[in-house]
Amino acid sequence: MVPLDRPTDEELTRRAQAGESGALGLLLTRHQAPMRAVALSLLGYGPDAEDAVQDAALTALRRIGDVREPAAVGAWLRAIVRNAARMRLRAVREFPGLDGLESAQLGDLVEPAQPERLIEQHALRDWIWDAVEELPQEQQLVLMLRHFSGITSYQEIAEACEVPVGTVRSRLNQARAKMAKVLLSTATGGHDDAAALTEDSRQEAEVTLDGAMRGQLPPEILELWPAETELVGVLNKEGGRLHPFPAMQETRTKGVTQHLRHVVASRDVAIWEMEAVTPAGVPNPCPPALAWLMFRRDGRVQRLRVAFPGTGAGTGTGTGTGARSDGAQQLS
Repeated sequence: MVPLDRPTDEELTRRAQAGESGALGLLLTRHQAPMRAVALSLLGYGPDAEDAVQDAALTALRRIGDVREPAAVGAWLRAIVRNAARMRLRAVREFPGLDGLESAQLGDLVEPAQPERLIEQHALRDWIWDAVEELPQEQQLVLMLRHFSGITSYQEIAEACEVPVGTVRSRLNQARAKMAKVLLSTATGGHDDAAALTEDSRQEAEVTLDGAMRGQLPPEILELWPAETELVGVLNKEGGRLHPFPAMQETRTKGVTQHLRHVVASRDVAIWEMEAVTPAGVPNPCPPALAWLMFRRDGRVQRLRVAFPGTGAGTGTGTGTGARSDGAQQLS
């Protein structure tokens, strides 16, 4: 018999689905031991088991709204951990969350969901993003790549950020630990509209890409790319301070077109994922997938790094982003 002062899993799940952060925190605490037991039984002691549990906790934050049988939330959580562990054992690409789960594992516990619905359509959305934005920018970036983008494996994140895999693991562990504290501390606070931030960033991406293709950025988007913006990473071949506009101009000259695929944004970090098409016969063609990783302050881009997931660090020559380092409107 459940004590009167102890809410059931079903009650906590429904309260969490309504946006009550404390209810979700209590659910995760209540089921932490069986979740760890699943990970340890499949992976043994070590960082992989801990990663599987942490990934499952963040997946629960994003996907609690998809649980159809609230009383069975414990099985749902254990299924997430089990899937994460099995994926590591199979040594395949590490897709976080539920998107890679076999339907037989989940049964009727969750409704089908598209990747773009990961956090946008449930009550905890703004609460999650407020917690993310409490993290240092470098931790924000690896967390956003790992859990909200298509660049999800440790190796791909390491290549995108140009840091060792061990650094990625360390930053993720630090970010996850801080998330748990920050989420509880921001439970009753006000929140920015995370959907609006992402939509604004999507519009900025579309205008930037369109302007770069035409060779001219409209005045309203130039403020996003001030003269002090720096291009860093593999596209800055010479090192030193370089504005992104010359790389954009080179891309335009080669005829490479970039099509926006996915956007995820907080106030300080934005990730634009692209598909790139290079005309036939062009030497050093652009890889077909790339991502713009941006650090921002007061709405302006401070640093831009262009990553080419799946190609390895140091590849991706001959592609990039846009115009002259003096911030002039004309790109050509």
